[in-house]
Amino acid sequence: MSTFLMRILLALLVLAFTVSQQLEAESEQWCIADEQTPDDELQAALDWACSKGGADCSKMQQQNQPCFLPNTIRDHASVAFNSYYQTYKHKGGSCYFKGAAMITELDPSHGSCHYEYKP
Repeated sequence: MSTFLMRILLALLVLAFTVSQQLEAESEQWCIADEQTPDDELQAALDWACSKGGADCSKMQQQNQPCFLPNTIRDHASVAFNSYYQTYKHKGGSCYFKGAAMITELDPSHGSCHYEYKP
């Protein structure tokens, strides 16, 4: 194979790898509380997610945990909703929570609170 063809092949491989990584990064999704949902509805969905739903809510249940602050129902619900969604999205779980949640492609992590993402 000529040097010219090798260079073209190499350039195409690099391009394909780059596009593949960009597409993967663009498809990252997190589940967060919808800002328009009233607190009482968020609380009910949060309670379900942390009990029957099987979400890992340990990151925000105590003051010394990384996602405790800000200490709001909306922020805590977002942590719980995302935990549930990331754990169960490939098993039929959704980011619905009776309309209390929504998908975002912007990583909601802040400070020491890291929102999990599972491809």
